Amino acid sequence: MINKLKIAIIQADLVWENGSQNRRNFSEKINTISENVEVIVLPEMFSSGFTMQPKNVAEEMSGETVSWMQKLASEKEAAVAGSVIIKEKGKLYNRFLFVHSSGKIDFYNKRHLFSLAGEHKVYTSGLEKIIIDFKGWKICPQICYDLRFPVYTRNVENFDLLLFVANWPKPRINAWDTLLKARAIENLCYVVGVNRVGEDANNLEYIGHSAAYDCLGTLQSDKIEEDECVKIVELSKSHIKSTRSKLNFLADKDNFKLLF
Repeated sequence: MINKLKIAIIQADLVWENGSQNRRNFSEKINTISENVEVIVLPEMFSSGFTMQPKNVAEEMSGETVSWMQKLASEKEAAVAGSVIIKEKGKLYNRFLFVHSSGKIDFYNKRHLFSLAGEHKVYTSGLEKIIIDFKGWKICPQICYDLRFPVYTRNVENFDLLLFVANWPKPRINAWDTLLKARAIENLCYVVGVNRVGEDANNLEYIGHSAAYDCLGTLQSDKIEEDECVKIVELSKSHIKSTRSKLNFLADKDNFKLLF
């Protein structure tokens, strides 16, 4: 187990439905990281943008993007995470991939599909909330719209980190900022949210606001960026333990069972 967990947040513009160019762009940004990190996090649908026309960009788990993530994780000796459009057994998923440096892959299929954009008509909803065990840290991966559903993200598994990847547009950025902080406070855990920037093919503008909050809702960086950036944040397991020891609010949480 490690006490300090360093995460590299990669906030970037995305080239619409162009996996090869997006992979090249992210490789360049990741290669600028000069310090050792444990996890590198990319946005939602980082190889394509948030498209509802996945025919030309959907990949299998043996595809180029997953192979690229495995190679990168091995070279950097760090886990690489982000969501990708995956086709499997005739279905399409908005899938969060957490690729370990060993090549092992943990994955989570987005549960709450964004009906406002018709995501539920194209993709299949996930049926399982997962917890990733990584170097003694319990990480709960989530994707974009999941952020709006506090019952689903409730900390009943005693996780240390909620990790959100997103394509969250500018008109609703106040909700993004507010809900990331709220999820951290109510769950007494770290929350890291990684969003994109730029404009997509639907003329939606994105201004990032990728951020990390500790279990008291304190921002873990000097400012929130609205342009492309690579940001390193350091999380502390001892901070979680000491906070929960003094303020054991999770002991009074409601008991419930999610029905899928």
